[in-house]
This record gives sequence, structure tokens and C-alpha cells, in this order.
Amino acid sequence: MAYVAVKGGEQAILNSHRLIAEDRRGDASVPELTVRQISEQMGLAVDRVMCEGSVYDRELAALALKQAQGDAVEAIFLLRAYRTTMPRFAVSNTLDTARMDIQRRVSATFKDIPGGQVLGSTYEYTHRLLDFDLLEPAADAKASIADRPLESGVGRAFDSISDEGLIEIETTQAGQQAIFDLTREPLSLPAGRDQRLQNLARGDEGFVVGLAYSALRGHGAAHPYVGETRIGEVAVEIVPEELGFAVSIGDITLTECQMLDVFGGSEHRPAQFTRGYGLAFGRAERKAMGVAIVDRALRCREFDEEARYPVQDEEFVLAHTDNLEAAGFVSHLTLPHYVDFQADLQFIRQLRQESRGDRTEKDAAE
Repeated sequence: MAYVAVKGGEQAILNSHRLIAEDRRGDASVPELTVRQISEQMGLAVDRVMCEGSVYDRELAALALKQAQGDAVEAIFLLRAYRTTMPRFAVSNTLDTARMDIQRRVSATFKDIPGGQVLGSTYEYTHRLLDFDLLEPAADAKASIADRPLESGVGRAFDSISDEGLIEIETTQAGQQAIFDLTREPLSLPAGRDQRLQNLARGDEGFVVGLAYSALRGHGAAHPYVGETRIGEVAVEIVPEELGFAVSIGDITLTECQMLDVFGGSEHRPAQFTRGYGLAFGRAERKAMGVAIVDRALRCREFDEEARYPVQDEEFVLAHTDNLEAAGFVSHLTLPHYVDFQADLQFIRQLRQESRGDRTEKDAAE
């Protein structure tokens, strides 16, 4: 199928839509994949779409993945577009992750932590070998280990040394200016930490993790420790005007990560461990860890550190995290650019002609 610049373009687009539907369905003899199956069996993909699409709705995220044939970036685009049509009827209270019903909780910093390590569901200890048993449908499970009671209200892993003043004191924004809302206001620089964390949370996972990796490899002066990573369910509460007190409207699954980074001290701050923070919808440990590392790198000026690396450049990082903007800018190159190309083609011809003229004059002079 070729582009038709002026005439026939509409019909070509309609034909393309029909081809998309055929490609999405695949072999009609194979049972169609349902949204429920995607939601239940491709949970990590659904979690990523919810996080980067800024909508916590497993069904809608699964629908977007089905419509996009599994293309996460396209699914995120669909979910964000739908989000813009929805009214906002309330603003929730600040989530209290200390009261999280924990499914997984680990610390790479302390062996013994209050409440103990909770390994949970993780690929860290698998052999990374293809499991050919999955080629055939599995028998119905008789019992689920996930039915066990979850840990709840467990303290932070590093509370013990926090009491010694060796870790940066955690502060809140209560009583300060309103929290920035990146879903309703455009990115502005310089950015506060609230804006940066929102940008990173819905930023492209691959880009954010790549930036974190660069910091770990010497392009960011980072030497972090996982103080604690926890995954679990947290209640969302709002305060209806007619009631005047908080009511829970449901639970959501979150991944939270706090990184501890060595800080040697400055004129204004003593030596201590400083914090990087990451939060993401669903089970998204790699994303939350990446956000926490980049968050700390972007705080370099708070600690009188020189911003020498890309991961410490606020404008570079925040302007390039969004996968929709990145994909859109790259993909738009497939659209017709005939006029621009002809202009550049003429420009190249002119430069070559002038270059030949200069060489001819030089040869004549010699």
C-alpha cells in the first residue's frame, strides 16, 4: 500500500483500518483472546499501561492492549486519550503506604527488618529458561498461595538508623503550595520534586531504567542501596463535601521503592544517606527502582552537587521521558515529507555546485 498525497488518501486509510482489524484477529480458527484473559494472565503488561497511561483501571488497560495488538506504547496512547474525556469528581487523600497490605517487601540494605522479608512473586530466582509446559493449557489450580493473609502495617526497613539521624529526614508537602498536576498542566521548568516524580512515574520504563543504568555505570555518581521495595494494596480515600470525613472508595496495587545513597556532606548538610523515591501503579518493581535512582540524581543541586551527567540534567530528562511524544515524533517521519525533501535535495545540489565552482577557481589560480 502506497501513500497517495492528494487523491485517494481517504480510501487508503480506510483500507488500512480494515487490515489492522484483520491483523489483530489473526487466524480465525484460533479462539479470540478476551480482555479478561489479558487482565488476569498478562498482569505486568497491564500494570505498565495503567502506570504510563495515568489511569488505574485493569479492564481498560487490558482493552487497550488488545486493541493495540500488545503494543504497550500504542495502548498507553489509547488509555491517555480516553482519560482526557473523563471528568474529575474528587481528589483523594494522600495514600498511606505505611498501611499497605504487603504482597512483596524486600530490603537489600538490612538482613533483619521489622516484619521480615517477604519474597512474594518475583522472577529474580527463576532460571530464565523457556518453560515448554506453558505451550499446553495447565490444569486448574486447586489452591492459591495468594489466598494467605497479607502482611499489613509493617514499619519501614530502615527506621532503626533513621532514629540516629543518619538518613535524610522524610518531609511532606503538607501546608505548602498545591501539588502540581502533570495530567492537567504542561511541564514547566525549573520543576519541583512533585512534578519530577509525576513525570518519571508515567515516563517510558525503558528510558527511565536506561537513565538509572547510566547513573550506576559512572555517569551520575550514584551508589544506591535498596532501602526498601514494597508491593501491595493501599486504600484510596476521599472526603465527600456532604460527609466531611474520609471514606474508602477502593484499594489499588502499588509498587514503592526508597533508595538510599551515600552523601559525603557539604557546607550546609552533614554526611548522611539521602533518599530517592519511586512509586508506580501495579507490580512495577523495575520501574519504581529506576524512578528512585533518577529522582535522587535530579536532586543533585539540593545537595550542592555539580550536575555533570545527562541523568542530572532536569531539562534533558523531563523533556524526553514521555513515550507518546517520543514515539509520535519518530513515527511522524513515515508521513509524507515530499516538499521538505525536495527543498533539501535542491539545497544539496546547490552546495555541490558551489563546491565544484570553488575547486575550479582554485585550480585555475594554481
